[in-house]
Amino acid sequence: MASHSRHTLHQLRTAVNRQPDRFATNVFTRMFAIDPDLRDLFGVSMAAQQIAFHRVIDHVLEAIPAESGHADLVEFLAQLGRDHRKFGVEPEHYHVMYAALMGEFASLMEGYWDSEAQQTVSQAMMLVTGVMRGAAETATHPARWTAEVVEKYRISRDLAVVRLIAHAPLTFIAGQYLEVHIPQWPKQWRNFSPSIPPNPAGELEFHVRAIHGGTVSSAIVSETAVGDVWTLSQSHGTLHVDRDQPVLMVAGGTGLAPLRALLIEMSKRADSPPTHIFYGMRHPGELYDLSVLRRIAATNPWLQVTAVSEEERDPWWIRAVATPAELGIEHRIGTLADVVVGAGNWEDHQVLIAGSAQMIEATRRQLIIAGVRASRIQHDPVY
Repeated sequence: MASHSRHTLHQLRTAVNRQPDRFATNVFTRMFAIDPDLRDLFGVSMAAQQIAFHRVIDHVLEAIPAESGHADLVEFLAQLGRDHRKFGVEPEHYHVMYAALMGEFASLMEGYWDSEAQQTVSQAMMLVTGVMRGAAETATHPARWTAEVVEKYRISRDLAVVRLIAHAPLTFIAGQYLEVHIPQWPKQWRNFSPSIPPNPAGELEFHVRAIHGGTVSSAIVSETAVGDVWTLSQSHGTLHVDRDQPVLMVAGGTGLAPLRALLIEMSKRADSPPTHIFYGMRHPGELYDLSVLRRIAATNPWLQVTAVSEEERDPWWIRAVATPAELGIEHRIGTLADVVVGAGNWEDHQVLIAGSAQMIEATRRQLIIAGVRASRIQHDPVY
């Protein structure tokens, strides 16, 4: 790419990031002015979509001028195009998106918006909208699936397990997460990881913790009932286990779900590598799935389980189903990051971490400081 074009896109990225919220709001406002029917595709609150939209544009404006990595950018945009089908986005809507972006970019770069700048930015946005539209039109999998809730039970006041049966075969692999929306919030999509691998019966299980202030998670824990129909969309994530290296798994809270699905999948094989999972919560009585991990370990000698809690005892309102001691599972006190790093040398292990963003960052940082190469550490995107 010519230096002038790189400079133009750098200027544009700087302008976009000066007021990212305003930029995203203005683009959506322009889109709805061009085609008012587009507003019906989105929920009442668009804060999450606007944040995600800005991240995409920022990534594109950073990646296009780069000398390499364009194949990754194209695949990233193609996945976005396939994903956006779940909103009801049609091929003609990409022309609206292009027009809205170009209008807002011209406004942001007023004084610098000459014919060369317009051509550079136009080519970049034609790449974005063209790849997304093409991927959506050629996608082979359905945009959505539906599944019916067949069982739900609450483990605690803010944690529930929901089991469903899909109406058609789902396309995902163990360790991935699915986009989900529920009837209580039909236009709000959230990511949840199935805690069991896919199977011919279409069975699904999700572990959901109600997040303080979270609309969807709170509704699932308090309102979801048998007979509800959920809608599911694209699978994402790359958590996986290579069979030629020992494995370290670190699970915080409901982050256990994707790792649990992988362990169940691994238990079907005769060549699974030695695996050590550290499963942690604040209080020991919140380690709701220890008994399942114990059953997997009982018939799979390659699996070792360590329970971790920040507190040694439970408060009065938590009643543990089974304590680590009763299950014969090693129990350590401390944060997951501290306990894992202090438990041994993990330099030759492949590492999978799942849980809150704070736990992932803390554990990843301490493992790298302890000598584990960053390239050996897997986790889903942290926001």
